[in-house]
Amino acid sequence: MQKSSIVRLASIALVLLLGAWWALASAATDGKEYPNGRYLLSAAELMQRQQQQPLVIVDVRTDEYFDGKLIPGAIRMPWSQFRRDDPASNMGGLFVGPVEAQRILGEHGLFRNDMIVLYDSLARDGGATASYLFWVLDLLGHEKMAILERGIDGWLAAGGEVVNQPEQREPLLYQAPSSEIDLRRRAHEVFIYPRLGDPYYQILDVRSEAEYLGKALNTSLDGGPLKAGHIPGAFNINYESNWTDSESKAFKSYAELSEMYRGLNPTAGVITYCHSARRGSFSYFVLRLLGFQDVMLYDHSWFGWGRQDRYYPVETTANLLSGQSPLQVKQTAKAAVSSNGGGQRSSQPQSQAPKPASGSQKKGYISCGG
Repeated sequence: MQKSSIVRLASIALVLLLGAWWALASAATDGKEYPNGRYLLSAAELMQRQQQQPLVIVDVRTDEYFDGKLIPGAIRMPWSQFRRDDPASNMGGLFVGPVEAQRILGEHGLFRNDMIVLYDSLARDGGATASYLFWVLDLLGHEKMAILERGIDGWLAAGGEVVNQPEQREPLLYQAPSSEIDLRRRAHEVFIYPRLGDPYYQILDVRSEAEYLGKALNTSLDGGPLKAGHIPGAFNINYESNWTDSESKAFKSYAELSEMYRGLNPTAGVITYCHSARRGSFSYFVLRLLGFQDVMLYDHSWFGWGRQDRYYPVETTANLLSGQSPLQVKQTAKAAVSSNGGGQRSSQPQSQAPKPASGSQKKGYISCGG
């Protein structure tokens, strides 16, 4: 009898060990093996999660990109509500701040402990607006959130049903304890400028190569040209490079992304920026997905650094990642620096002045949306 009990207990222990091993093996492949794979859900994973736990699904698309199709149970909370224009400083797309962000979240019925799934669409850059809300939640110290890969398009491709009316939730008090709000997630000029040249802080410009090199100009809120070039020492990895291709906008695998970001030191700080922080938020999300911890988004981005009336130095030559960690910087040429809105010393002939980025629109936003 005693021997039988021992055998039975051993069998149970073996089953538990196998179960634990399977759970670990499954976790290792979850989210294409990303270290923080919990931040990215496929449509199939979302369908499964809906059967297992309460979720708050959030459609972040603005009216311009909303096609009337929603994932069942989703609320609408356009990402643009978390940004504002500031004509006084001639800057657009500025973060509304932690206090207002919490008010908006509560107004839409979101609670501190909710598991929030954010999505947009391929037409709106396949995650590069949902990523802005991810950054907001990360700054507020919200722990349970994810982005739906390929957004509503991925959901439809997986056979997901859609509805045409959003879920309506009762307003709540969303309150993040001050001790949990991580203001370091938000970088400003006054933080970045004195740290130029500090090897701990790696600066990542995620705009197009033409914008980075100053061959295509970003514009201010009133449409005037901003300075050409990039923050001194910044590296350039276009945010679009995170996708396997521009059509499907599926995320590259962990191995592919690790190779692409191999020159960045994951144990050091990384500051991402673009024109208005939207694209920068996408690369911020990808780095968090890859397990980078000290990641910051430069909120003002080129709207702030590129102002003609401010002294912030710029470069128009490329800084190349060495592909080694810890970070080693290689420069292709001596930096071309300007200040106070004056003309840049550049390797370009004077007759080849930089042109505004193609498709520039009113209010200072270039065609790809800031």
